[in-house]
Amino acid sequence: MPYLFTSESVSEGHPDKVADQISDALIDNFLAWDADSKVACETLVTTGQVILAGEVKSSTYLDVQRIAREVIKKIGYTKSEYMFEANSCGVLSAIHEQSADINQGVDRKEKQEQGAGDQGMMFGYATNETDNYMPLALDLAHNLLIELAALRREGSDINYLRPDAKSQVTIEYSDDHKPIRIDSIVVSTQHDEFDTEENMQKKIREDIINILIPRVKAKLSAELQVLFTDHIKYHINPTGKFVIGGPHGDTGLTGRKIIVDTYGGKGAHGGGAFSGKDPSKVDRSAAYATRHIAKNLVAAGIADEVLVQVSYAIGVKDPMGIYVNTNGTSKVDLTDGEIAQKVGELFDMTPFGIESRLKLRNPIYSETAAYGHMGRNPQIVSKTFEGANGERREVEVELFTWEKLDYVDKVKQAFGK
Repeated sequence: MPYLFTSESVSEGHPDKVADQISDALIDNFLAWDADSKVACETLVTTGQVILAGEVKSSTYLDVQRIAREVIKKIGYTKSEYMFEANSCGVLSAIHEQSADINQGVDRKEKQEQGAGDQGMMFGYATNETDNYMPLALDLAHNLLIELAALRREGSDINYLRPDAKSQVTIEYSDDHKPIRIDSIVVSTQHDEFDTEENMQKKIREDIINILIPRVKAKLSAELQVLFTDHIKYHINPTGKFVIGGPHGDTGLTGRKIIVDTYGGKGAHGGGAFSGKDPSKVDRSAAYATRHIAKNLVAAGIADEVLVQVSYAIGVKDPMGIYVNTNGTSKVDLTDGEIAQKVGELFDMTPFGIESRLKLRNPIYSETAAYGHMGRNPQIVSKTFEGANGERREVEVELFTWEKLDYVDKVKQAFGK
């Protein structure tokens, strides 16, 4: 019998994502000036206020107020009526030095012996139902908000949008787990005041259905476009008015959107957040590494979908174990346990091995902090950073290295494909 599956996303202006973006901007700035920085930075945002807290071991000093304000301005909180505005909000820093007890478990004389920054389990997932090997419902939910933000910045077709927004997509699947159609789409977007509530609801609904949806649909493959039928149930700003939003409407915290950041509820999640953590924290780096593994396995034709788990003990470099689940979709004559054994032979899963393979000691994290850490396009970009003393540094970095299909040939060779 067909079944329904739902995933959600949130915009860059959602308060939790504002917090994530500030935390990751701090990570990038620390790494730009000191690649060996150890950072765990949490951000809280609320009405007119930003609070930074965390632990840092670094040789550099940052103007954290300036960095936070630049992020808030880039997101679009630039008007006083939002009650959270880049130039006027307060920024309080309670960042202090990292515990020596924790650091001694991570740093080693030989970098190859670096221990895991914490215990825990991390998951990576991939499926061939989309071109970027991501679950379809989440991919569509992200695309809706990416396009909505583009419309907000253009300000031509829709000129009343504010930064905060959420989306949700429900897909109907067949018994053999193939998407049949889109059952429902939910979009809630913050907006300016309207003259009447009736005009507001009518206008926003029409614009979302007649402007946003066609723009999203036009960027999809023909195979996915057919999922958009005339029978989709739309819930557009279902509570009615959404003028009060962002950090004024809801306090935001770093790391509170971990399912949006990963696979939208498909696969699994180990529970650890990503943003605000340098790559010595395996919550982040090993989650990227397991995504890299899962994506390359699926792209190599080993299975239609793959879930990979890895686990660590704090201060220990070798993982406690590697687990693979193909959910019955394996295309090779091996058990999932045997696939996991080959994965352990193919991929160095020590913290140093992951950092080196995926080039994670670079300032590459601001771009991950909205619209998902997975399923993004790997690319090389130049970024400029300004130090607390006014010095500027330009660096060329490779973004989303864990999305590269650079191990497909090695996987095929190892599995005899």
